[in-house]
Amino acid sequence: MKQLFYISIFLVCSFFSFAAENHQKQIDKLLNQLKSTTDYQESKTIESKIWELWTTHPSKSSLTALMADGSFYMSQNKLESAYETFTQAIKLDPNWAEAWNKRATVLYLMGKYELSQADIAKVLELEKRHFGALSGQGLVQTALNNYQKAINSYIEAHKIHPNMKSPLIMIEKLQLQIKKESI
Repeated sequence: MKQLFYISIFLVCSFFSFAAENHQKQIDKLLNQLKSTTDYQESKTIESKIWELWTTHPSKSSLTALMADGSFYMSQNKLESAYETFTQAIKLDPNWAEAWNKRATVLYLMGKYELSQADIAKVLELEKRHFGALSGQGLVQTALNNYQKAINSYIEAHKIHPNMKSPLIMIEKLQLQIKKESI
């Protein structure tokens, strides 16, 4: 009986490990496609698939539901509730980059830029190719008047997602801001 229990535990753990590995392989494949496509519409389709995978927990549907709840609170401008929900998701799986990214977004919207930057750093530690976090970091650094750091973030986002238009627009605006302030 005890042996059957251990076999069951092993099989469950193996399944979750396989699911997470498969999930990451899909993301890797899509990020490679995103970087190499020259077609704008195709890049938008690929980007959408990446976001869908990022916001879907690889093995726990309850965490995916929690992410959806937090996103709903955010859309209703219930930022404290969104913050608490994303914090709960992080506690349940501290290795889920998107939970950190969503909380970073909420912190940015709350005007807590240093805390937002700390969460972005965690996102990028877990997924260095997270173009959304890099763009968000650009916004945070702009709010902190660290224009060159913001430009660097947008450059990195553009390297990962060459068809995303906002990094190039922001780089140009920030370069003008730097020039204006140096006069």
